[in-house]
Amino acid sequence: MKAMLSTVAGGPDTLELTELAAPKPKKGEILIGVRAAGVNFPDTLIIRDLYQVKPPRPFAPGGEIAGDIEALGEGVQGFAIGDRVLALSSHGGFVSHIAIDARKATKIPDNMPYDEAACFVLTYGTSYHALKNRAAIKPGESLLVLGAAGGVGVAAIELGKAMGAKVIAAVSSEEKARFCRDVGADAALVYPRDLDRDAQKALSGQIKDLAGPEGVNVVYDAVGGAYAEPSIRAMAWEGRFLVVGFPAGIPKIALNLTLLKGCQIVGVFWGAWVARDPAAHAENMRELFQMYSDGKIKPRISASFPLERAAEALQMLEDRKVMGKVVLNID
Repeated sequence: MKAMLSTVAGGPDTLELTELAAPKPKKGEILIGVRAAGVNFPDTLIIRDLYQVKPPRPFAPGGEIAGDIEALGEGVQGFAIGDRVLALSSHGGFVSHIAIDARKATKIPDNMPYDEAACFVLTYGTSYHALKNRAAIKPGESLLVLGAAGGVGVAAIELGKAMGAKVIAAVSSEEKARFCRDVGADAALVYPRDLDRDAQKALSGQIKDLAGPEGVNVVYDAVGGAYAEPSIRAMAWEGRFLVVGFPAGIPKIALNLTLLKGCQIVGVFWGAWVARDPAAHAENMRELFQMYSDGKIKPRISASFPLERAAEALQMLEDRKVMGKVVLNID
């Protein structure tokens, strides 16, 4: 089988395409012939040893895949050889074959292509959990999405609209703003890449201008850094600030703002929640597949690469050039 392996800590250029023996599924596992693998920002971190999970080397990055079941391990029920599935793992997905715990796999609808399936569960799962379970967003509320042109950001736009919110997309360029409006955002603003205090105040003003004088009800922060505080300053009373990620750095927040706004800062650790409450996750997935079938959500794939060009895909993410999702198509 083919595998794109991280053999030393470093950037995308350190990955090595390798031929390995195909694994055999152990008890409770299924063997998946991988047809597509989603490429996500955590993949750029895990190969540099900067992610929460630090697997022993050599390992393949890649946390979400889609393909066909080729073999069943002892005791596996509910699946059959030939089933089309998607599956999640912290790593191991940039391969042509993977043996994985059957509990991490989900059958996909017949009308869902492999590339869309490989770009589905992490982004939509994270964003739906954030908006539904953590923010309890209501129809008519306003939603600000920071980093809205990325994978989870685009999912948050679509889901916010499907849940009846007024969605404001915040991005780093006018090109990305146009993209987010095309996805369905009601409004978009462009923030500068570097924020001093004056720029932070200006950003708060922009948010209030678009959300209304009361401020924004829910902030979905997939950026962090200096963008967090001005967003909280623009929040409405009893707003919810969702901590999703911080590629711009871990923000330092003056906690008196939460008192003044009567607002909540809410962590979104989707992977841990899935492990702790698989039944609720399964319910969310059923609802997401229904929204997909109804045409309310659809992965926006901006670039596709073969497995041997995985380094280019990861570099696109690191360079912040991605709008929507990037996928590897695997023969």
